[in-house]
Amino acid sequence: MEQRKLEGKAKMMLIHIDEDDWWEGEPLYEAIVKTFRKLNIAGATVFRGIMGYGGHHLFHKKDFLGLSEDMPITIQVVDTEEKINQALPVLEKMMSGGLVTLSDVQVIKYKSE
Repeated sequence: MEQRKLEGKAKMMLIHIDEDDWWEGEPLYEAIVKTFRKLNIAGATVFRGIMGYGGHHLFHKKDFLGLSEDMPITIQVVDTEEKINQALPVLEKMMSGGLVTLSDVQVIKYKSE
């Protein structure tokens, strides 16, 4: 991978999906992160929610035994607007549901080693 430096104006993409969403035999969140890495996106982090609901208004949370079903997943991605725009069509093909948001951000420090 090429060494990159990212500072100044950038875009942050938040991808909200369900833990039980799949793409070609693997969890969708893993497939998205692997795909973004191949596209040389600056970085992606996956967060597993403890509770949430989406378009169907069904609660997703752990039950009293600590078992979980279909927990909410958020993938946070930050890169240049150009790189994010290149990733969007690929992401669209992978997702059958969920929510994607974009925000303007200011990167203070990012340097790959």
